[in-house]
Amino acid sequence: MSWRIANECAERRFGSAARKQIIMFLADKASDDGSGIWCSKGTIQRHTELSESTVKRTIIDFLREGILMETGRRHCKNGYTVIYRIVLERVAALEPTAEPDIETGVTVNPVQPEPGTGSTVNGVRGSRWTPNHPKTIHKPPTRRREAAEEVEDLETEKILAAYPEDRIRDRRTSLRLIAAAAMAGVTPDDLLQAVKAYAKESEGYTRSKVCFSDNWFKMRRWEKGLAQIQVDREKAREAEAKGRASLAEWIHERHPLCRHITNRQIEDLIASKLVTPEQVRAAGLQA
Repeated sequence: MSWRIANECAERRFGSAARKQIIMFLADKASDDGSGIWCSKGTIQRHTELSESTVKRTIIDFLREGILMETGRRHCKNGYTVIYRIVLERVAALEPTAEPDIETGVTVNPVQPEPGTGSTVNGVRGSRWTPNHPKTIHKPPTRRREAAEEVEDLETEKILAAYPEDRIRDRRTSLRLIAAAAMAGVTPDDLLQAVKAYAKESEGYTRSKVCFSDNWFKMRRWEKGLAQIQVDREKAREAEAKGRASLAEWIHERHPLCRHITNRQIEDLIASKLVTPEQVRAAGLQA
């Protein structure tokens, strides 16, 4: 994902909603120089929900207009997928979406292109730009916000540091992708565990099999690690539930092994409503 390419495309007119939707999807897959886009037309069609013919026709038009160019091919199970690149120079030449500055002549009641002034006698000039204007200068972040951003930076740095050092490439892009994953709802601890799992799994891989950090995070390969983490947690919950059930059965049967049950386990069993305080006392334990 490249915010730079996405912003550049978002600020240009492409002639139709379908063309804009397709170019924004491709921009989301591009590197900062516009390259490295490899997704089939079927994938584009599924995600944009446009017709297959529209996607194919638009891609052909983009290639003919020089907005896209083919840079190679990538083998896949169905044959190959074309690798594209968004030509930034061609995109920059398109008409911008920003509204032109309004210049009015001198009239009796002139139209004001700027926010109004205050309501004092002499008139206090309002802000030159509206809050959402691109040229608006926002207030600097508060200390609390700076502290939160610093913590986030430390977490992303910690996650990247867990990646095999000899395969870290394009630190800036890698850190941005880590931050994007966290914003999408992935907890930093889970992402860190996924990175550590990949580092352990790929230890000893030859160079032809390794994946550099920028591509690894871009292709969301951490999802495999998250899936395994979820499986492990589910197994741990099942084992914990089974252990509680066994302890509760000992108490119900007043088994001699009850004496090995700790006070904390007793409290947990009562809180889980697997046993009652009366049953605990009947087994010779303190409730």
